[in-house]
Amino acid sequence: MAGRPRVFVARVIPEDGLRAVVEACDARVWEDELPPPREELLRAIEGCDGVLTLLTDRVDDEFLDRAGPQLRVVSNYAVGFDNVDVAACTRRGVAVGNTPGVLTDTTADLAWTLLMAAARRVPEGDRYVRGGRWKTWGPMLLLGPDVHGATLGIVGFGRIGQAVARRAMGFGMTILYHDVARLPSEIEGPLGAAFVPLDELLGRADFVSLHVNLTPETRHLMNAERLGWMKPSAVLVNTSRGPVVDPKSLYEALRDGVIFAAALDVTDPEPIPTDDPLLTLDNCLVVPHIASASRGTRGKMAAMAAANLLAGVRGVRLPTPVNPEVYEGR
Repeated sequence: MAGRPRVFVARVIPEDGLRAVVEACDARVWEDELPPPREELLRAIEGCDGVLTLLTDRVDDEFLDRAGPQLRVVSNYAVGFDNVDVAACTRRGVAVGNTPGVLTDTTADLAWTLLMAAARRVPEGDRYVRGGRWKTWGPMLLLGPDVHGATLGIVGFGRIGQAVARRAMGFGMTILYHDVARLPSEIEGPLGAAFVPLDELLGRADFVSLHVNLTPETRHLMNAERLGWMKPSAVLVNTSRGPVVDPKSLYEALRDGVIFAAALDVTDPEPIPTDDPLLTLDNCLVVPHIASASRGTRGKMAAMAAANLLAGVRGVRLPTPVNPEVYEGR
């Protein structure tokens, strides 16, 4: 064991990555299903050379202080990293890694699953049957909007937003998008996507799919005012981050018929409390942050997170660094 880097893995991850970490390091793995409580996490990382974190683990100055000055790398098992104070890590020379790209298509698949399930009222239909209420075929039973030929508005047109747009092409949809800036025509053109201001997108779209990072500017991006810009027949899909949508405003919009339905992979807070009013609504579909939850994708994420962790403890550049500036001047 002498000379092996000491690491903490904050949850069990697929063997595609975990095996390499355990074989190469003096590794402690948190084996409970729930994340380590804060004080347990802080104790576990003391003296570590590297830590493999999840979105549930907050990496801040307190975390870095407890880990100690020998900490070289924080490898986040996610493409997002809003749980990590990247600037604080950079100041201390700690490399931060993430798992970009690998979950693009799987997340886009889930966004489409939610969009279609909400539009065609699949969860309601399942509950209707299981509740013994299905007595006959009815011409007015569980009507919802068509997906084919509809207008899709994509807010955030990065890798995942573009993957959602590619799927929309097969449904003959009109594709609108909004981002911080208009993308080059070589990206727009093949997707048949048109850049429009956010207010226009929300006013025209039959379906709105959110794919933005969580920043101070996007927190509660979908508030009461912007939900009010949407059509009463529209469906909102969120597979980005929960706080992008103001939950109180969403509840009121769904309750009062301001919009037709919502489908959420992420919530604010997360997990959503069982007594949250959103869960009382038939027109709100909620799943437990499973956008990347295919066996193949989670395995690839594990391999990437392990590669970042091992590179970091060995003192070499991470394959997918969030803060490449940490290497400047080395």
